Amino acid sequence: MMQWREGVVVQEIREWPGAVEYAVRLASAGDSGAEVRALAYTAMVGRPEPGDRVVLNASALLKGLGTGGLAFVVAIPDRLPEDAPDSPGHIVKARYTPQQQMFLAVDEQDSIHHDVLLDADSLDGMPVVVADLHSALPAVVAGIRLTMPEARVAYVMTDGGALPLAFSRAVAGLKEAGWLAASLTVGQAFGGDHEAVSVHSGLLAARHVVGADVTVVTQGPGNVGTGTRWGYSGIAAADALHAAHVLGGTSVAALRVSGADPRPRHRGISHHSTTAYGRALLSPAIVPVLAGGGELAALVRRQATLLAATSRADLDVVEIGTEGVLAALRQSPVGLSTMGRGLEEDLAAFVVSAVAGVAAAQRVSGR
Repeated sequence: MMQWREGVVVQEIREWPGAVEYAVRLASAGDSGAEVRALAYTAMVGRPEPGDRVVLNASALLKGLGTGGLAFVVAIPDRLPEDAPDSPGHIVKARYTPQQQMFLAVDEQDSIHHDVLLDADSLDGMPVVVADLHSALPAVVAGIRLTMPEARVAYVMTDGGALPLAFSRAVAGLKEAGWLAASLTVGQAFGGDHEAVSVHSGLLAARHVVGADVTVVTQGPGNVGTGTRWGYSGIAAADALHAAHVLGGTSVAALRVSGADPRPRHRGISHHSTTAYGRALLSPAIVPVLAGGGELAALVRRQATLLAATSRADLDVVEIGTEGVLAALRQSPVGLSTMGRGLEEDLAAFVVSAVAGVAAAQRVSGR
């Protein structure tokens, strides 16, 4: 159930494309005077100013959730935003909710790209790196750029986590630094440089509209997990790999690995990866692992070999050298963080994601 609060904007904390974070003093009974963090998506609610009264959705904040554990501005009731300019688009996302919006999708009839995508049916072998967590994105891109600095990299965000792309400061920073050529939001996700109806059309647009050499697919920030084998949003990684295979792409399955997670099911190769790639996946994929390294790297190689031997899919476990990877990760224009741990706290998580990017770029450059 949604929990509503009312408050007054105290000050702006920070902003990035499409979103502004504020300090808001609550005015609701029982909370009066408490100050909370609140996020406004400017395309949806306008831009609050200090002193404005705002209506908040405080459900995630009150639950103390991690990635999404802040309040969201629902409306500025005393000062409604101006209507957006007319658009020919008719694809509705966040459908049948009070926050639904209408977009011009790259693949719909009124799009200037419709003719390009009308009969598009192949990715022409383009590598598609699929990862479970959104936090893998900067590391994967760092690996791509290490091998192929001039690569055009597209990002396809699925709707397993955050729906607004503007929630991701990582995407904003990677785009500003020129590390991403374009973002595409598919399914119910929205706010990318291009909207697409499906993962399939998003991948085709990445190749034929953006001109990507490599495309990375992850859900938005805010992975959902239940501790059960099948109840987690990252299971959709298998679906994205199926789409890449059907469309003639080169599927690269990035492993979710940790050397620091306190939960045994996520140490070494996470059970999320073993389920997605070992049980749900039915099409071929490359599975990059570290060559050499220490005890954890050796464990991951053994686990990956077992995964390939027992998977329903044809998995090709490929060992990738790590020369230059750590330096590339440290040059990331955005902070690296996964499950609250930074690069030095959980090195394996980011290095394994980066070598997935290296493996993809090698397929393009022929190295």
